Amino acid sequence: MPHQLQLKRPLAFFDLETTGTNIAKDHIVEISVVKAMPDGSEEVKTWRLNPEVPIPLETSLIHGIYDEDVADCPTFKQIARNLVAFLEGCDLAGFNSNRFDVPLLVEEFLRADVDFDAKGRRLIDAQRIFHLMEPRNLTAAYKYYCGKDLVGAHGAEVDALATYEVLNAQIKHYADVSVTDGDGNESVPIHNDMDKLHMLTASPNVDFAGRMIFNEQGEEVFNFGKHNGKKVVDVLKKEPAFFDWIIKNDFPLDTKRRLTEIKLRALTKR
Repeated sequence: MPHQLQLKRPLAFFDLETTGTNIAKDHIVEISVVKAMPDGSEEVKTWRLNPEVPIPLETSLIHGIYDEDVADCPTFKQIARNLVAFLEGCDLAGFNSNRFDVPLLVEEFLRADVDFDAKGRRLIDAQRIFHLMEPRNLTAAYKYYCGKDLVGAHGAEVDALATYEVLNAQIKHYADVSVTDGDGNESVPIHNDMDKLHMLTASPNVDFAGRMIFNEQGEEVFNFGKHNGKKVVDVLKKEPAFFDWIIKNDFPLDTKRRLTEIKLRALTKR
């Protein structure tokens, strides 16, 4: 299916099936990537993976992948460098990807000690567009925008391909549709432009888990616990032990990495 997306570089639609929903603890059991190219072509790759931990039965009942199905599959670490190469130069897109798929993918790369950073990549979440315009889920979005029933939902390749079709349909469907915000300002938010879609669907998170966010002044602030709303640099200066507590406890590796970056940046400014 030739796409209608105006791309300056490849846009990789991807979907994960996992052992659960905890970014810090859970692992990928299947990943599928649909890479849309600027010339209108596409390439699809799917990997089924051994997560090296048992897949909970309640999770297997959702996506249909059981321990015996992945026993002889490669681990994420074994395919990580091939995946990085496939995603080279790509922006990323998905359905609820900014809140779950991208954070968990980054976490898996960190665990595998393979260099992959989402910085500089446009992150486009079709779910954010869908919830803004027609609040529902992927199955409903596929039915609404594509006029078809989603057969095989919760399979990584099926969901990634469906998201790919949905975003194409959203671009066409909302080409001239305006919306009015709470202040009465009218605009046409959906454009066939990846920079604008990135701005529309991006979150204010500093780290993918949202433990730190940018405030209205563009400053990093904590988004949880006793220091909620306080500037990260101020907390690290006044309470250095808080940094050690986060590093030593069960926080995502990406959160620890971003916090360390902020601390080192503050030290170099002294």
